[in-house]
Amino acid sequence: MAQDLTDILHHRVALHRDAMLSFLRDLIAIPSYDSDIRDVAARVERELRALGFSDVHYAPYGDLVAKIGDGKRVLLYDSHLDTVGVGDEREWKHGAFSGAIENGVMYGRGTVDEKGSTPPMIYGLAIARDLGLLDGLTAYYFGSIEEWCEGLSAQVFVEEERVRPDFVVIGEPTNLRVYRGQKGRCEMRVTARGRSAHGASPWLGDNAIYKMQDVIRAIAELDARLPDDPFLGRGSIVVTHVESREASLNAVPDRCSIVLDRRLTRGETAHDALEQVRALLPSPDFEIEFLRYARPSYNGYTREHEQIFPAWTFEESHPLIHAAIETSRAVGLETTTGKWNFSTNGAYWAGIAQIPSIGFGPGEEEIVHTIDEHVRVDDVVRAAEWYAVLPSMLQ
Repeated sequence: MAQDLTDILHHRVALHRDAMLSFLRDLIAIPSYDSDIRDVAARVERELRALGFSDVHYAPYGDLVAKIGDGKRVLLYDSHLDTVGVGDEREWKHGAFSGAIENGVMYGRGTVDEKGSTPPMIYGLAIARDLGLLDGLTAYYFGSIEEWCEGLSAQVFVEEERVRPDFVVIGEPTNLRVYRGQKGRCEMRVTARGRSAHGASPWLGDNAIYKMQDVIRAIAELDARLPDDPFLGRGSIVVTHVESREASLNAVPDRCSIVLDRRLTRGETAHDALEQVRALLPSPDFEIEFLRYARPSYNGYTREHEQIFPAWTFEESHPLIHAAIETSRAVGLETTTGKWNFSTNGAYWAGIAQIPSIGFGPGEEEIVHTIDEHVRVDDVVRAAEWYAVLPSMLQ
């Protein structure tokens, strides 16, 4: 990118610095957990309209969508507007919804995961339009719902609105590096069937909790021998929930279920993972299944989704990855690439739909879902430069 254009870009972003940070503080101040983005999306909608985005509307699942530019190829910026809860807010150094800034750092739920990418995405695209960097492209801002079933709302958007992007940028935290992959995951439930009896005569029953003990030990042993990948890392499996069914607290349980979180590395499939666990079950008294997500969106839209989220990667030689690296070089950011340890909407965009996708956002992955979640405000502003330049690298 020519030096004079670089200087103009720096100047434009600097002019919008206070507006972006004020906008982010507004977003942090609006709770949006339990997938309810209604109020925070309304605030984003006002900003989109003020900056001249067109076709601002709500997708069937409740995600906020807006368009800018009128080219043939489609670029989509995805930033989820929902967050996890805050736990005990008394434990936060600053209020969980305060957006307080101290020593160049803004605090609050969603600063990193993932409201922090929304202002620089929106302002970056508006600046790109003003500087002629969107030529040949139509860009979408997709304010999505992600925390409880990643990729579901993106899938609904593509299938029902019939918009299939050519490129996707996911704003989950990458510490201003380009990410080009993530582990997949699936959620399974194993259930042991026993026989109830009075607690005073346990020998007359068949305790389902006792039957599950050997399976839990075998799960831990399986975790130690799962495959490793040089880029994505090792697959994993862990018991995350245990539940029993009994007639009363004085009765032998006739059911015991465990939930398993299985992280999938490159080359693994969810169905292979299911069969690995099935092979550990000692008798026909055990059942195994994938969990299904069936919770309605805040607007009432419901679609069941099997809890399977594929792993995905792109090589650095891929044209989108190359363009992203050149964008980082142009704005003076680190050019080494990385990957997420957790799962994102990329499970759909890249893993299922096979759309070229990358991650780029302010904030550190390790801070996600923590007390005193925070982001460096300078990184939020610098991200806007990257989001503004990327479209020109795709032409």
